[in-house]
Amino acid sequence: MTTSADTAAARRGRPGYDRRQVLDVAVTLFNEQGYDATSVADLAERLGLSKSALYHHFASKEELLAIALETALSRLEAVLDGALALDASAADRLEHVIRGAVAVLTAELPSVTLLLRLRGNSAVEVAALERRRLFDQRVTGLVRSAQSEGRLRADIDAGVATRLIFGMVNSVVEWYRPDGRVDPALLAEDVLTVALSGLLPRDDHG
Repeated sequence: MTTSADTAAARRGRPGYDRRQVLDVAVTLFNEQGYDATSVADLAERLGLSKSALYHHFASKEELLAIALETALSRLEAVLDGALALDASAADRLEHVIRGAVAVLTAELPSVTLLLRLRGNSAVEVAALERRRLFDQRVTGLVRSAQSEGRLRADIDAGVATRLIFGMVNSVVEWYRPDGRVDPALLAEDVLTVALSGLLPRDDHG
């Protein structure tokens, strides 16, 4: 007789991993070794699976990469889309983007780390890098609008300002640890304060 436990085990696949668990292990390994340097054999060995058992879950290493990158990109794009839909000033929308980006980085740390370390050596990576470029362009437009409002200094190029802001935001992946003492919500406010303090109009510093 087939029990519910047997059915659950069959759904997970051999020898007890589900797709989410396989993906998590794959992303960890990609971040440790680099995507290009990680083979299917490496992943199978880390999981204790045969290659055929691994292919039971995913068709290829590229599929694993694509799913992980989609997780990071779709959440970042959703933050930006939500900010742009707000009935608020450009400066307030920008603050929403910065807070939201930090929240995504801390919640999806492995996937975002993988995204930020892409080298563009495959079609999947090139497509992801193009989406990142479009994201940056849209944020730059928001910075430019905030400058036009007089809420941010206009003597700093909007593109440069965007790179500086997200240079700080993205640096979070290098040191933030989910089991550490830093509260993600407080971190978002700290990043926001530091990132924008140098962009405030000079009269606002005093």
